[in-house]
Order: sequence, then C-alpha cells, then structure tokens
Amino acid sequence: MKRHPQLLLLSREHHGALKLARYARLAAESGSNAEIARLAQRVIELFASELDPHFQVEERDLLPLLAAAGEQSLVERTLAEHVVLRELAGQLRAPDAATLARFAELLLAHVRFEERELFESAQHYLPHAD
Repeated sequence: MKRHPQLLLLSREHHGALKLARYARLAAESGSNAEIARLAQRVIELFASELDPHFQVEERDLLPLLAAAGEQSLVERTLAEHVVLRELAGQLRAPDAATLARFAELLLAHVRFEERELFESAQHYLPHAD
C-alpha cells in the first residue's frame, strides 16, 4: 500500500518491530531460559533505541493531528497500547516467557493496527505532497 511521505519512515520502522515480535515469540516458545533472557535483553535494548523513539514521534506529530480531526478512539487505543508495551518492556528486566510472549503478541497486533487503521486514517488528514 502506498504511504504518505510523512509516514514512510514510521511504516518502514514497523518491519523491524515485526521481526522483533517474531523472534520474541519464538524465544518465549522455546522453553530455553537462556534464549528467553537473550531476547528479553534484545527487547530492552531495541525498545530504548528504536521503539520508544518511534512511539514518541507518533505521540508528538501524528496523534495530535488525529485528535484534532476527531479520531479520538484511534488516538486512545494507540496511547493505551504504547503504555502497555512500555510496561512490558520494563518488566523484561526480570525475563520470563509469559511476559516475552505477551510483548510479542501485543507488538505484532499494534503494528498491524497502526498500518491498517491508524496510518490509513492519518493519510486523509496529512497535507498532500506536491
């Protein structure tokens, strides 16, 4: 699907998030404490360096635009999921399979929601590129 130029980088960043979700799910299902710990650490690192900055851009630039356009339910869902993903990433400092699996599941669902609903809606309100 074609993305508005202002959404291209955010959309591309979703690919990395999907890969992280997949690896986290596989680690959680592996039953290997070492693999769970390794992926939990990877989640913590990537959350700080990539995911949270991505969330901050959305919260600063995209969500106010959508809120002003009356898309409050999309904004509220996005913010609520950001809160839970931040909490889960923090909980992974004490790694366990259930938390890692929950993080993977929510991250996957969140990216799909943003691509299919949030970004689709945002494209209607962003200024058209010339």
